Amino acid sequence: MYGGGYIFTEPTQKEREEHVDDPVLLAAFEATINSGEKIEPEDWMPYEYRRQLIRLIEQHAHSEVMGALPEGAWITRAPGFRRKLALIAKVQDEVGHAQLLYNAAETLGKSREAMISDLLSGKSKYSNVFNYPAFTWADVPVIGFLIDAGAIVNQVANSKGSYGPYCRALERICYEESFHIKQGYDAFVAMALGTPLQREMVQEALNRWWKPIMHFFGPPDQQSQHGEQLMRWKVKMASNDDMRQQFLDSYVPKIWELGLTLPDPLLQKNSVSGKWEYSDPDWDEFLRVINGDGPCNAERLAARRFAEDHGSWVREALMNPRQEFSIPLA
Repeated sequence: MYGGGYIFTEPTQKEREEHVDDPVLLAAFEATINSGEKIEPEDWMPYEYRRQLIRLIEQHAHSEVMGALPEGAWITRAPGFRRKLALIAKVQDEVGHAQLLYNAAETLGKSREAMISDLLSGKSKYSNVFNYPAFTWADVPVIGFLIDAGAIVNQVANSKGSYGPYCRALERICYEESFHIKQGYDAFVAMALGTPLQREMVQEALNRWWKPIMHFFGPPDQQSQHGEQLMRWKVKMASNDDMRQQFLDSYVPKIWELGLTLPDPLLQKNSVSGKWEYSDPDWDEFLRVINGDGPCNAERLAARRFAEDHGSWVREALMNPRQEFSIPLA
């Protein structure tokens, strides 16, 4: 799952001065994109295109790995064998998605070891939503239904982008995410239509997760400083606000038709503009969490460090010292 809420960064003055693109090559690059062809690893690409793509794909890969943690913690406590099997398969899929995405990012010249190191040091980010706790089983259906739904809105858009390896990875990921949404929706509906206690549990989980879900697509477009060029180069295929509107359009009616409520008294669709209106979801909290001050940031990174440290012997056993790599790795 999970590809939302990317924070792109502006190039520094030094980077602008050191990486002035050849205008002839840049024109040919943009002509290729405008023709609908994909950019491949061996093709020339602007410095800023490569830098932002690495950042985008790397964040996405980290989000898949870290996103498996809150759901994975509920595998042993899933209610019944059928739910347990489905959750095991889903968590396995998410980690597999990370493998595909790390492979795609490596084709741009950054090694997997460097990406993992940046994740563990806090230099590299991942989706904010995974820094919130899953208190009860009801949190798992909310994640499986609504977080995966948000992710597929983002990933379907990006699969139409310009970089070949990333688009091909996303096409495969989207097939599996479609099944994830179905299993999440099935469990969500089962609780909403279940006993009074189950219904109360899923309503409470929905209340807990609504703000992180609204954060999932990233800050409002008016706060984005770099969107125009990235969208022209088809690194980013839809704005944060457009994806948030698409999500609200598709999924709020599915929640309301079950008789559940959302913790936002201002949430409504404007009949004139056709746009959803909602309360400010507290973007200061979004920035605090993405900078490491969320309820579970330390716990998530500690779990990842434990896995990295205790898996080092496997990586060393598989390492072939005579194998040589060149960059790009495609």
